[in-house]
Amino acid sequence: MSLIDGLDLIFVIACFHPISFRKLPKQIGREVPRRRRMHFSFPSAVVAALISCILVGKHAEASEVLDIGKDNIEAIVAQYDVVFVNFYAEWCKFSRMLAPIFEQTAAKIKADYPQVNRVALGRIDCDKEADTCAAYHISKYPSLKLWRSGQVAKREYRGQRTMDAFVQHLTDQLKDPILPIGSIQENEAVAEKRKKRAVYLHFSSNQVPYWHNVQRMAAYLRDDCPFYVVFGSTGPGTSRPSGDTVVFRELIGSVSQVYNFNEDVYQGPLDDYNSLNQWIYDRCVPLVREITFENAEELTEEGLPFLILFHKADDLSSVELYKSEIKKQLLGDRNTVNFLVADGEKFSHPLQHLGKSQADLPLIAIDSFRHMYLFPDFKDITTYGKIKTFIDDLHSGKLHRVFHYGFDPNEAAAQPVVIEIGGQVQAGEHVPVQDINAPKKQAGGNSQSPPESSFRKLAPSRNRYTLLQKDEL
Repeated sequence: MSLIDGLDLIFVIACFHPISFRKLPKQIGREVPRRRRMHFSFPSAVVAALISCILVGKHAEASEVLDIGKDNIEAIVAQYDVVFVNFYAEWCKFSRMLAPIFEQTAAKIKADYPQVNRVALGRIDCDKEADTCAAYHISKYPSLKLWRSGQVAKREYRGQRTMDAFVQHLTDQLKDPILPIGSIQENEAVAEKRKKRAVYLHFSSNQVPYWHNVQRMAAYLRDDCPFYVVFGSTGPGTSRPSGDTVVFRELIGSVSQVYNFNEDVYQGPLDDYNSLNQWIYDRCVPLVREITFENAEELTEEGLPFLILFHKADDLSSVELYKSEIKKQLLGDRNTVNFLVADGEKFSHPLQHLGKSQADLPLIAIDSFRHMYLFPDFKDITTYGKIKTFIDDLHSGKLHRVFHYGFDPNEAAAQPVVIEIGGQVQAGEHVPVQDINAPKKQAGGNSQSPPESSFRKLAPSRNRYTLLQKDEL
């Protein structure tokens, strides 16, 4: 009895009570060859089972990972500054591989940050908590999401699944999201601090009544915009007696190492959380985003088709025109389509898939995650309604239908205009790219399929996740 305490004895009894000793060798000797199992001695079986049960009991007793469900999730994420949650399924092999690493991380984090309510790791069993997992749009196991100050972060964790990587990620999340600086000019003179988009706060001190609200915004948007504060300075364009204001700056280009920024000053009340939050969000998370290999997986998981402008790296004018027309014509479609720009040199494979090259840039295409469709002429984006019709025809199925069956003869306005230039047939309506070189099938349809999606291949991998069954993203 001196080898185990009373709690361990309870685990021993619990383990052995329902089990037939006759079956012990078969249950605990899984790695033992069949012949040797037949001669598995009763005493050794008992000893092995005792040790196994004690270790299981100790493991359960020592777990620092919180079990989360619909009844306590709101309370837990509100209690801690940062909560890191593993959405998993017991039957998922990747979830089983992650479980011990997550346990180790939780123990390490507790040792590093013993302060009450600072950081916690939790887990949600999606088989038992299906409604909770559905509420957070879980489509694969394991999915790792993070809460900051009670708000779920926009981006889930997609880095390495090691204890060191998790600890570093959580350490970064616990840093103050607002960095004090001397001046905007001084900050932007340093290359690594010269961000594409940034929010600058001009506050008298961190004791102002709206400081906590701004901290919450900065924590939520830290992946999209860095927040800097210049204490004791008067912000530009402010009429407030205190001089406090919020400024958004966006880098729009550079000439001979001279960097040009657009500057926007918040004119609303600083103590109105909703107003200020929406103003900052609209600028830090733009309507048109750039797709990269780093964020492609995340963008595919949003489940919306891509409308992509492929452009040359130095062609900023086409990008600005595209952004302007999207804002003017397609603002109402932002919840049904992802508006993106892509460096045509980095994403040369999708261009080849479309039968295009750098010489054809700029060009616009839709990737529906099943097929790709080409907008006929980039210059037509300024013709009001054409790009909108292109998107509507995707949602209605017309783009795919026209490819296979041709145009509806009752839609005279929709008949394709076919022009032959230098032996190449050019289509004047938005038809999948294979139709370009198939004039005889243009009016009657095409037996082939449109180009398959290129960006679907950048979605979450089955070598890393167990994906739930879905026909389309």
